[in-house]
Amino acid sequence: MPVPACIPPTGEPLVGRVVRLDPLQPDDAPGLFAVYSDPRCYEQGFAMMRPHTSLAETEALVADGIAARGAGRTAYAVRLAADGALGTAGTVVGSTSLGDVDTVREHVHLGWTMYGSRWWGTQVNPECKLLLLEHAFDTCGFGRVKIQTDVINGRSRAAILKLGAVFEGVTRRDVRRPDGTWRDSAVHSILVDEWPTVRAGLLTRLASP
Repeated sequence: MPVPACIPPTGEPLVGRVVRLDPLQPDDAPGLFAVYSDPRCYEQGFAMMRPHTSLAETEALVADGIAARGAGRTAYAVRLAADGALGTAGTVVGSTSLGDVDTVREHVHLGWTMYGSRWWGTQVNPECKLLLLEHAFDTCGFGRVKIQTDVINGRSRAAILKLGAVFEGVTRRDVRRPDGTWRDSAVHSILVDEWPTVRAGLLTRLASP
């Protein structure tokens, strides 16, 4: 069997100027409840869950994220790195993950992402993606990062294309939604050869005021 040329996500904090990503901990639940109970997050075609109505739901989601480490998914809390116009340092603004790790094929999936609507259209998402992609390509040595979303999630699909990911196609009847319907997934990817161009684009976006 070939020797893997890459390593799984390390679980170390990923720290930028705007945000920092820390592996999920139980005490992240109250901050994430404000995100997962935000009704606007579910108006853009996000149909894989319903708005949380109790802290217990978010605590269960966080527990699942922590347990997923044993199955190869590293789930992060996304929080503000410094005080500023976006809020107070340490404020939890969302969550995201690196998962579906395959070190032989050098594949990883960047997904399970949700931000509170207050931070849409800000530098939160581009810096979060920059930190995750730097970790995947530069630290871990992956050759392909997959990013996918529900075909009905127009906001997410637009953000993925703006990132510079390549649309590969649609996986039909991919995942069952909570209402019993089946999701078709729009699949995109970034290859290691494309990473320098994607990185430059993200740095340009982050340099804009």
